[in-house]
Amino acid sequence: MLFAFTAASLAIGVAAVAAQGGGNASFVDPTTQGGSFFLMATDGLGEPLNVVISGLSSPEVLTDTGFLNYARAVGFTTECFSLTLGTLFTANLGDGNGPQNQTMELRESFGNAMFGACIEMFLGGNHLRMFRQDGPQANTSALFLATSAEEGLFQNHTISADGYDVGRNIFANMAAGMTQFNGTSYNTTVQNLTGVLPVGSQGVNHGIAIDGNAFLLTVTTV
Repeated sequence: MLFAFTAASLAIGVAAVAAQGGGNASFVDPTTQGGSFFLMATDGLGEPLNVVISGLSSPEVLTDTGFLNYARAVGFTTECFSLTLGTLFTANLGDGNGPQNQTMELRESFGNAMFGACIEMFLGGNHLRMFRQDGPQANTSALFLATSAEEGLFQNHTISADGYDVGRNIFANMAAGMTQFNGTSYNTTVQNLTGVLPVGSQGVNHGIAIDGNAFLLTVTTV
């Protein structure tokens, strides 16, 4: 069952987040500094960066190694036999670094951190690309995720119908509350970032409409 986060109970203003300042902020809104809440895909189209791991999370979670362990606790893992499928996408997070390649790409593990991504590769499932906001204009260390539900190998990993919002919701469902992997436990709280993206399909890769919202996750090691 997907979370039904309400604007009244969990909405958070992006301006208020940004006002905390780089280094002590959940994140800085990329659009205020020449960036975007979309990664750059193909033909001038984008895919929504619809989950943000707060820069106020435990510092170890925001490293590459720490995020990978957290992602495995949530139910994701590295590519099948380390084979990267598809194109490396870029994103400009408005931090002064300009467009940067994704830091990592992970797939749903189906409970198997070793080979689960092979299942996702063939059958489809959830999928994410991670980018880090750490440039001189917004050094928050926040992690921006482009999550999506996709079809399997024989459908060429096409994004599922409503796949961006569905992928976001699945990730939040899997992450919220207590999770653990390899001896580390995590507590994740989820807030709704309302209206940080445009509503509809204009400019969105594959012409898939989105609802304009993202989730802000704050992750604390326990």
